[in-house]
Amino acid sequence: MRIWLDGGLREPDSALVSVFDHGLTVGDGVFETVKAVDGRPFALTRHLDRLTRSAHGLGLPEPDHDEVRRACTAVLEANPMPLGRLRITYTGGHGPLGSDRGDHGPTLVVAVGATSRRPDTTSVVTVPWTRNERGALTGLKTTSYAENVVALARAHQHGASEALFGNTVGQLCEGTGSNVFVVLDGEIHTPPVASGCLPGITRALTAEWTGAKETDLPLDVLDRADEVFLTSTLRDVQAVHRVDGRELPGTPGPVTAKAMRIFDEHAGRDLDP
Repeated sequence: MRIWLDGGLREPDSALVSVFDHGLTVGDGVFETVKAVDGRPFALTRHLDRLTRSAHGLGLPEPDHDEVRRACTAVLEANPMPLGRLRITYTGGHGPLGSDRGDHGPTLVVAVGATSRRPDTTSVVTVPWTRNERGALTGLKTTSYAENVVALARAHQHGASEALFGNTVGQLCEGTGSNVFVVLDGEIHTPPVASGCLPGITRALTAEWTGAKETDLPLDVLDRADEVFLTSTLRDVQAVHRVDGRELPGTPGPVTAKAMRIFDEHAGRDLDP
């Protein structure tokens, strides 16, 4: 396994980041997870655009897209695998122990790990904690992920693969690492970005390709939706067969199954849509 760190490939035992890196000490960093199929990244342009938006949101310098692309290519060529999780991490770099930034410049790390195709269906739980739709980090994909770690651990304790959050006004928002869609009377709906959810790459592609509507949805829509599905970089479109204690029979339902087919067909034709 070889890793890109600040300008070149390194072996894992020499790919070292300072203990004073702001990404470690205060979570001052952004990242992207990109699906890589046979050494080729999927939707990389969209991921780099979101990386830049997240960096701007934190006040970090704009990442050099050409450098990140070179890093991704080098890492994927050095670590061949049929299906990979490509992780791009961009932090505030070496800095003081407090919230102020140093002047050493940002840190860029690109690594890849092998993964496998997700099951077609999964179960989810709702959690009592909320997303803050008005927070300073809302809509940014930052390395401040402890809240997601806690919620995902709760999901695993209840035999689920994902936890779903509402926001502060009781609307359905998102999962720890996914976006959520519901089917009501044959139509697909997903919470708008204003709900506080991350503007997922797979979410956007799914909405474009299926005609899903952005709709403010109460959290209890999960109690009555005809179908529920998740989207994320590594899930693509994944049906939900259980929400908390509610079983959804016949999963994946017809609308979700069609969305899965549409996504696979479009993604198969264009690796950088």
